[in-house]
Amino acid sequence: METLGTFLKSRRDRVKPAEIGLRAYGTTRRVPGLRREELAQLAGVSAGYYTRLEQGQADTASGQVLDALARVLRLDEIERVHLHNLARRPSRAGLSEPRRETPHPRVLALLESLGEATPAVVLGRRGDVLAWNRTGHALVAEHVDFRAPQEPTRRPSVPRMFFLDPLTRDLYRNWEELARVHVAYLRLTAGRYPTDARLAELIGELSMGSDDFARMWAAGEVADCTVGNMRLRHPTVGAVRVTYQVWLQPDSPDHRLEIYTPDDSGSADALRLLTLQHRADAGRHAPAGRRPLPGHVRP
Repeated sequence: METLGTFLKSRRDRVKPAEIGLRAYGTTRRVPGLRREELAQLAGVSAGYYTRLEQGQADTASGQVLDALARVLRLDEIERVHLHNLARRPSRAGLSEPRRETPHPRVLALLESLGEATPAVVLGRRGDVLAWNRTGHALVAEHVDFRAPQEPTRRPSVPRMFFLDPLTRDLYRNWEELARVHVAYLRLTAGRYPTDARLAELIGELSMGSDDFARMWAAGEVADCTVGNMRLRHPTVGAVRVTYQVWLQPDSPDHRLEIYTPDDSGSADALRLLTLQHRADAGRHAPAGRRPLPGHVRP
């Protein structure tokens, strides 16, 4: 998992001295970005203290110091939050097994209220699918068992599918763009939950199993995942362009409800066709006298 020191060094390396008014006067610099001493001086701290901070030898860092470093390093708001998250991590904290994730009943009620016309997926902290409606399932993971999210040990992992499942990779025409978002969001999550053993296991598995993930993780990007565009080559309905929007859940802030809306009339027609097809499939497979609840997770 990433440490405060590694994050600081990666961002220090990115800052060009000329961009913040430092003159090189023709001298050859041995570092790609700022020197430790330069960053410390600009942030108003001693070089020795900053060095200890970067090397993980300082016990604490105040909010004022972190904000000063963020200002000099030109961090955006999400990077600044990530910096503070990393600074709060106990120096000798080990990994621990997290509690099993369960979607809040109000989240499931909201998912059900969307019906089948709007594809939607409920995602957990690590990108596991906690629930989905049939159109959401059909849009992003048609080849996966619809009932899989109902069993915690079988829940589909979106990051795993993105980097280890060829069918998922083939689904997205803008795979590279979306994959970078997934990696950047995993880094943000790792800063929030540095002791999550399952999250550390996921990052290790993807780093070993996918050269693309390892390359993107090494780039050090950190970002939130709130809205964006997906361009799909869907095996059933063809080309689809949708916008994804993430709704955060006050009752369970680790969980996100992701909904998909069409970007053009052709995509709207494709989603309607997908809805009709999978509504018919659900009716054929539902037990007599019972109507399936979209995205319902049975105990």
